[in-house]
Amino acid sequence: MIKKVDHIGIAVRSIDEALPFYTETLKLEFLGIEEVESQRVKVAFIKAGETKLELLEPTREDSPIAKFIEKRGEGLHHVALGVDSIQERIIQMKEQGIRMLQDEPKIGAGGAQVAFMHPKSTGGILYEFCEKKGLK
Repeated sequence: MIKKVDHIGIAVRSIDEALPFYTETLKLEFLGIEEVESQRVKVAFIKAGETKLELLEPTREDSPIAKFIEKRGEGLHHVALGVDSIQERIIQMKEQGIRMLQDEPKIGAGGAQVAFMHPKSTGGILYEFCEKKGLK
């Protein structure tokens, strides 16, 4: 079962350049920055009500976010859906013919387990399952 929209990922070239729009213009609360080496990305978290915004800055030219920005430019990257059992959701999606980018969850920002659905199976939108057992 989907619990909520956990966060919305936004690809940016530079967190330092993008952050003032969210914190100064929109007056949203900055929660912190983390580097996720396995994804070759730096992530800034911003609280937007019950949902977080996740600014994604590539740390290397070969990162998925760098490739995304090169192909599509900055902007909406993914919508993360909070779930209780990510492994069950992966199995259910595959049984329903949804192509997954990962057959097994990976560790993402904040220590969450994550897995992405291929946008070709979801109407062109990159959705992420996000399980945060014992995490906020």
